[in-house]
Amino acid sequence: MFIADIDCDAITLLLRHNCIPAPYSIYQGIKKLRPGYWLQLPLAELETAKIAVPKAYWRFNTVVESGLQNPFTGSPEQAVDILESALVESIGSQMQSDVPLGAFLSGGIDSSTVVALMQAQSERPIKTFTIGFEDEAYNEATHAKAVAKHIGTEHTELYITPKDALSVIPKLSSIYCEPFSDSSQIPTFLVSQLASEHVTVALSGDGGDELFGGYNRYLMAQQVWNKNRKLPRPIRRLASTTLTAFAPKSWDAMFTTLNPILPKKLRLSAPGDKAHKLAGVLNIDSEQDFYQSLTSHWQQPEMLVIGAKEPSTLISDINCWPQTDSFQHAMMAMDAQTYMTDDILVKVDRAAMANSLETRVPMLDHRIVELTWKMPLYYKIRNGEGKWLLKQVLFRHVPRQLIERPKMGFSLPLHDWLRGSLRDWAEALLDERLLLEQGYFYPAPIRMMWTEHLSGKYNHQDQLWNILMFQAWLETQ
Repeated sequence: MFIADIDCDAITLLLRHNCIPAPYSIYQGIKKLRPGYWLQLPLAELETAKIAVPKAYWRFNTVVESGLQNPFTGSPEQAVDILESALVESIGSQMQSDVPLGAFLSGGIDSSTVVALMQAQSERPIKTFTIGFEDEAYNEATHAKAVAKHIGTEHTELYITPKDALSVIPKLSSIYCEPFSDSSQIPTFLVSQLASEHVTVALSGDGGDELFGGYNRYLMAQQVWNKNRKLPRPIRRLASTTLTAFAPKSWDAMFTTLNPILPKKLRLSAPGDKAHKLAGVLNIDSEQDFYQSLTSHWQQPEMLVIGAKEPSTLISDINCWPQTDSFQHAMMAMDAQTYMTDDILVKVDRAAMANSLETRVPMLDHRIVELTWKMPLYYKIRNGEGKWLLKQVLFRHVPRQLIERPKMGFSLPLHDWLRGSLRDWAEALLDERLLLEQGYFYPAPIRMMWTEHLSGKYNHQDQLWNILMFQAWLETQ
């Protein structure tokens, strides 16, 4: 008999990571199988089955360490040729389908590369799909449309509103089975819904950031960390105070004004949020803690969850980290085993399957993964820019000017929606009496953060969404 007792310790992981990483789940006594592992259950002896131990059939850390110990030594041109050939083979094999097939296209590097290499192997225009927003700060649909026109795909786009988002929220708890709070789950569901009206299978570009060094933290963290550990603690505290003296909106306005004269690597999306995140890590003393802080929404989730203790994870256990040649490679390896598998791939898979859509991820063919870890770091990150090697493949098919712009990600203007059309829904779930009655959260810090967010002084959308997604899921139990 299944007893659905909620694991309060797992809630702390949700607040830190957007998701509950394997092997944990929201329920006590229920574990998830980590990627690359298999479990043999002797059904004839169910008592024995309860203590079955998962076994690895493919270890990511082994691939990382083996690749770095046996690096690719050819020329840059040879590296581009080899990668393109491997991607063409992987994409070609995943285009095999007896049902209609298409692809998600954001207009970014990863999806554009996949679509370009799909179209190069197809006699007919590939069907591509994207989601847009009226808010230009979050809208990549115009870029996707330009890329689609150049490649020659049959492109479909849909602009979504807060009303569309609100219509999806009641479905999320059943789609994800347990609390899941990556807010891009909403546009991912909607683009999957759009695609499912035309195709049955869709390819995506997921995995490119983790394999080729695409996230902003890979570009900035090493520099910040090197400077951080050299500065005396009082100086770091002063810098942290200075960064948070201005609200994120003020930083955003300042960067918008300065953008025309800033170097390309400083033309950031959401600079205010990044400034406040940087402020939070200035007092950290180890690379491991620095990385965990960068990837955390709530820095001390135990302080919010009544009677909980945060469990150990791959990130917090230094013995689970592979031996690498750089901090950047260490972050990429850990992202691939945590953020990518527990968040990104779960998000896409569940959203697609809820719309009867199959998704395929050609960049995560094990041969591509193994090849990328043979490539030295300077083939991934050069002159303050990530994905150098993947870009060279893409630029053989799509003009550079259609691609090069600040990284946006599949995000949405949630901070404004929470202050507007989603405010009543959020207020009901964050009601102090309700929180006290349920007995999972201490209401005071949550209510304080909600008040600060509504004032516009701070953008707490990510932290609040963690709480809201748990609350929305709890309502359905």
